[in-house]
Amino acid sequence: MAQRRTGGAAPPGRAGAVGAVEAEGYAPVPPQGGPVASAPVVPATPPATTPAPPRRTALAEGLDRLRHGAGTEPGRLRLIGAGLALLLLAFGAASAWQVSGRAAAAHDVLHVSEPQVNTSALIYGELAAADTAATTEFLSTGEARTDARERYTNSVAAVSENLAGAAADKTAGSTHAVERINRQLPLYTAQIDTARVYNRSGVPLGGAWLRQASGVMQDTTLVQATRLREAESEQLASDYAAATPYPWIAIVLGVLVLAALGGAQYRDYRRTHRILNRGLVAAATAALALLAWIVAGHGVARADLRDSRKSGVASVTALTDARIAALQARANENLSMVNRGAVLDKNGDDLYEAHFQQRFGQLAGTDGDGRGELLLRAEKLIVSDTGREALDGAVAELKQWSARHTNVRDKADASEYAEAARLVVGGEDPRAKENNTSTDAAFQKVDDALGKAIAAERADFIEAARSGVDAFSGLAIGGGALAVLGAFGALMGVGRRLSEYR
Repeated sequence: MAQRRTGGAAPPGRAGAVGAVEAEGYAPVPPQGGPVASAPVVPATPPATTPAPPRRTALAEGLDRLRHGAGTEPGRLRLIGAGLALLLLAFGAASAWQVSGRAAAAHDVLHVSEPQVNTSALIYGELAAADTAATTEFLSTGEARTDARERYTNSVAAVSENLAGAAADKTAGSTHAVERINRQLPLYTAQIDTARVYNRSGVPLGGAWLRQASGVMQDTTLVQATRLREAESEQLASDYAAATPYPWIAIVLGVLVLAALGGAQYRDYRRTHRILNRGLVAAATAALALLAWIVAGHGVARADLRDSRKSGVASVTALTDARIAALQARANENLSMVNRGAVLDKNGDDLYEAHFQQRFGQLAGTDGDGRGELLLRAEKLIVSDTGREALDGAVAELKQWSARHTNVRDKADASEYAEAARLVVGGEDPRAKENNTSTDAAFQKVDDALGKAIAAERADFIEAARSGVDAFSGLAIGGGALAVLGAFGALMGVGRRLSEYR
């Protein structure tokens, strides 16, 4: 009987199997005779899956819904209603934008630009008037000298006051000109004061200082005043150019709105056989009213502003040029007497008499018995009866001035300078103009007549420009309100059709 083995190594075959199993990382095989181990579990490979499609954006989904809705009649109606409302609102916005810009430019014409042009013209005129009064004072005596000194003082004060107003304009050209005039005016007045002191002391240097002061005025200060007028006139022209064009963007949009509303109405008629859609009719009425208001309002404003430019700008400019020419002629007439013909031009003639003839000829013509180029230009532009009457009075006084100046030259050529000076400045009482036969009295009447004509033409400008500004009143706000009402009417009209599909 064989003995049972109770120990020792396992059979070689068994030991090799156990080692192999343990080497693979599975649970050790129990010894023979023990419980049987379960078979090793091999992890299964997961089945292949299809990746989920990326989520669509809200915009793409919205466009899909829009395309799908556009394929149905309710969807198409919604698109038509939204398009009509947006087009009407765009029409109203364009109208308000363009009308507001033109109304602002028209306001500037009336309240900013033209007053600045008038201020610059006053500065030029008062500078020339101060120079004229200063030269008149040298030839006058007694009350006549006091009167001339008062006119000089008032003119200088008026220049200073108007320069403060002109300084409010910050454009480059006007600012530079105002600064130059502000620097030169004290120099001029100081030289006049020096000339006055020498003249009262009987020193001949007074005439030399007067010539120097007048040269500063004519060659420097008045040049800057001219540049100031030009800068302000350019700004006024720019404001006119911005105020007068038609608002073509708004007009084109208005026509498109009416065409779109007409097309929507016709489409509604073809599908429902209803002649009119009340909402669309209301929208078309509002759009047509706004378009007519824009065209008519701009037409009236355009016509009035053009009239104001002709009557109140062109004519006033021409009359102001004539008035300045009269002032400069008068100053040269006085300087000729102060210097007694001692200052000669390159031809050997009296320099100031030549200047007088040049400026006076622009007023009264070469023969001094009619209308020169300045008055002819003013006569063509004047529109008011008062202005024409005043201009005729100025022409009559120019004839008197010309005849009296001839007498002055006769006395001066005969070396009778005292009598010539009396004929230039008048007697002791310049207020007795009915008995005054001096050139100064004739000049004063010419100046008064031209001033009256300027005032009449400027009054016409204000009336015409104010009418043009009033034509824009309420158009921007009213246009916006009509556009909103039109959009509401279009939505209501389309909404009425949509309700039939519910």
